[in-house]
Amino acid sequence: MQFARINDVTIHYQVIGAPADRPVIVFTNSLGTDFRIWRDVVVRLAGEFPIVLYDKRGHGLSDLGQLPSSIADHATDLAGLLDLLSVKKAVVCGLSVGGLIAQSLYQRRPDLVSALILCDTAHKIGTAESWNARIAAVEKNGIGSIVDAIMERWFTPAFRRPENTAYSGYCNMLTRQPVEGYVAACAAIRDADFTETAKTITVPTICVVGDQDGSTPPDLVLSTAKLIPDARYEVIPNCAHIPCVEQPEALTAVIRAFLTSITPGENSP
Repeated sequence: MQFARINDVTIHYQVIGAPADRPVIVFTNSLGTDFRIWRDVVVRLAGEFPIVLYDKRGHGLSDLGQLPSSIADHATDLAGLLDLLSVKKAVVCGLSVGGLIAQSLYQRRPDLVSALILCDTAHKIGTAESWNARIAAVEKNGIGSIVDAIMERWFTPAFRRPENTAYSGYCNMLTRQPVEGYVAACAAIRDADFTETAKTITVPTICVVGDQDGSTPPDLVLSTAKLIPDARYEVIPNCAHIPCVEQPEALTAVIRAFLTSITPGENSP
């Protein structure tokens, strides 16, 4: 395991090497998860592209950090990690809140971003009322009290079968996240609005969404793609909010095709 002290926060991360002439992909994960959600995508890309994974503050094995925290704080953490690793011009692939962090990183440190893969995310996610209600529920009754409702948004009915042991495992992942970290991230999402930032993005961008996403539905993701100049839009069938878990082959194919299309020389005979 690898750890770094960034902005007075201990960040858990992993680096997987590959040829130095290939673009670095940075994966930033969703609310209530840690970077293990990317495993089935990473194993398909390992050796082909250098990869950076990390647990955002308040999740996984990373510190909570000072509260309250904002999406800008998360982006500053990521910038500090990339600076530490001497990573420049990365392809940032962010899922849900990870997509907000990716947009914030572009806003604050465009020198670190060569392209964006915005998965199941938007320029603004949810309303103040919905996030305040979730925060209140978790603070009163714990994350376990909202598991069923969250899983209905994360995964399709086909994945939520009782006999699917992976489904049980992801329920465990959610409930074992630190409550303070989860609540802090909810508040950060509530207060984030990248509507104007999205309009200024000039790097190649693709917005990807599961066709049954209950957290950031296709129409919302499409509205974000329309804000970003020349952004592409892709829908993954038979998938809800976390395609890297439910449809990793399809998501990997989207990522690989996108990178091939934007990498000089990739289409040369």
